Amino acid sequence: MDTIYRYGTEEIQTIPLVIWFTAVPVHAADRTFWIVAACVLVPNYGGGKAQIAKYPTMLLTVRGRKTGKSYTTPLIYIKDKDRYVIAAAYSGSDKDPFWWRNLQSNPEAELQVMNKRIKVRAEKALPDERETLWQSLSQMYPYFADYEARTTRQIPVIVLTPVTNE
Repeated sequence: MDTIYRYGTEEIQTIPLVIWFTAVPVHAADRTFWIVAACVLVPNYGGGKAQIAKYPTMLLTVRGRKTGKSYTTPLIYIKDKDRYVIAAAYSGSDKDPFWWRNLQSNPEAELQVMNKRIKVRAEKALPDERETLWQSLSQMYPYFADYEARTTRQIPVIVLTPVTNE
């Protein structure tokens, strides 16, 4: 099955990624991150093996809730023991990103960090742990505070737990 890379509402193929990201009217820091992510993380641009040292980045592949197609999105993450933690910030939009809506329908996904692929199950962080995880995410990527100020929604913090074949 073909993997389609998604940013916002656009479905894009690997080759026009750099061109598309430079044309998107987003915050300058967002654009810089996504251009770098597109160039070094998408499989045809480096095998998913590159990392941005300051911003640990994964490729998250989810199943479309309507289409059933696989969609891959580069996302910044932090580690919490064996779990991966991400934010559905969507650059401070008042809407949830498509990848999070897809995970709500089907929480099974696959992530790739460097050359390691891991099957995971996604869950929204419980309220008592969300604040601590959000602070850790914001310390690692200060723009999350800007995103939080731009939106009327509480940005979901998502915990990705590796699943084992038992």
